[in-house]
Amino acid sequence: MSQTDLKKPNKLIMLAVAIGVLILLLLYMQGSFVSKVSPGLTGQTTPADSANRNTAQVEKRMVDDILTWPGTVRSRTVVNISPKMTARIIDIKVNAGDKIKKGDVIAKLDERDIHAQENQALAAVAAANAQANRANADAQRTKTLYIKEAATRENLDAVVAQQKSSQAAVNQAMSAVNEIRTHLDDTVLRAPFDGIVVKRLKEPGDMGLPGVPVVTIQIPKGLRLEADVPTTCVGRFTTGMDATVRIDTLRQTTTGQIDEIIPEVDPQTRTQLVKIALPQIEGLQPGYFGWLEQACDQHEALLIPVSAVQHIGQLEVVQVLADGKQTMRHIRTAKTFGGQIEVLSGLHEGETVITNPEQVR
Repeated sequence: MSQTDLKKPNKLIMLAVAIGVLILLLLYMQGSFVSKVSPGLTGQTTPADSANRNTAQVEKRMVDDILTWPGTVRSRTVVNISPKMTARIIDIKVNAGDKIKKGDVIAKLDERDIHAQENQALAAVAAANAQANRANADAQRTKTLYIKEAATRENLDAVVAQQKSSQAAVNQAMSAVNEIRTHLDDTVLRAPFDGIVVKRLKEPGDMGLPGVPVVTIQIPKGLRLEADVPTTCVGRFTTGMDATVRIDTLRQTTTGQIDEIIPEVDPQTRTQLVKIALPQIEGLQPGYFGWLEQACDQHEALLIPVSAVQHIGQLEVVQVLADGKQTMRHIRTAKTFGGQIEVLSGLHEGETVITNPEQVR
């Protein structure tokens, strides 16, 4: 047998050994040589050392069901600025979003008709003054004649009465002028307070009418969240109680007080409007979207400390201490309540769990 023939079996043996080692390695990596534990409980041989473990018992108690309702931030003071007279709008000085000061001009109305009425009233005043001057002269002349016994008492009384009547006509004409000038002031619409223009409802050239707003302004201070709450939950609210409000735009959660509950029920949605007074928050503006978070009901829940829950991938587990042994338990959780979390399944009331388990390994 040649040397070449002897090398062939050796190569085959080495190849077979290499394949065998590779198969064993793959089986080891898949865990074929490690005993498997069924889901649910994982026993650990580590003896329980109570002195080195922080533990807590699974407790059952009533917790609030927190619900959320959308709402809008609005100002406590909102005013519609409208004319007191009928006149065409010739100019509007503000736009939505503008900040204004008390006394700032908002809009101007056409004042030509008012000026025409003023001129007529002034002419009436001039005529009344002329009549009054004549009556005064007649009264003075008749008094002189009466002293000289050249006029009767009846003549004197008549001219004195005419004098008083003429003066009354002058006063009436002046009152008409003052009233017209007051209307002239009404052709300029001014801001009643410092605020922000929320809406611009008219444009130059439109007809201004009494009671029909040209713009809407509001005070940026004293803001409230207004939310429609189902009548089934409104009964748990009272004015003055604290309420949690979340403003997503500012990524901020704050506590306000329920300021007003509108007794009228919306017949379509079966809701009532609840207004929550908000504290001063930097950047908060009327019109922002927010959420009212409040308890509407209660239910019985199993609670454990949040620190007892470990996350392994998508799984939630806790370390349960029983009979001196530590056991891993798979659980399902729900909402948190302060430093505790509700357990939906995997634990029973009275069991002991280890808090901060990563610190005691």
